[in-house]
Amino acid sequence: MCLALPAKIEDCLDEIAWVRLGDARMKVSLVMTPEAGVGDWVLVHAGFAIHQVTEDDARETWMIVTEHGLMEKPGATSPDQKAETA
Repeated sequence: MCLALPAKIEDCLDEIAWVRLGDARMKVSLVMTPEAGVGDWVLVHAGFAIHQVTEDDARETWMIVTEHGLMEKPGATSPDQKAETA
């Protein structure tokens, strides 16, 4: 099964962006969504932002994902949650 998850773009330079995906921060390619920028929400799959989505859609998707136990970490309930530092 393939699953794309919503992430919020926190920083970007050219075709590379750093996004917040639940409680993780990761680097993704914006090659398929060149119009996306800082503050936008995108669906991320296999290291690529594949589609731009609204914040409401992103939050609804995260709610469904967490309600169905599709994420390993129970703390990943908010798409803009900050990662905890040790």
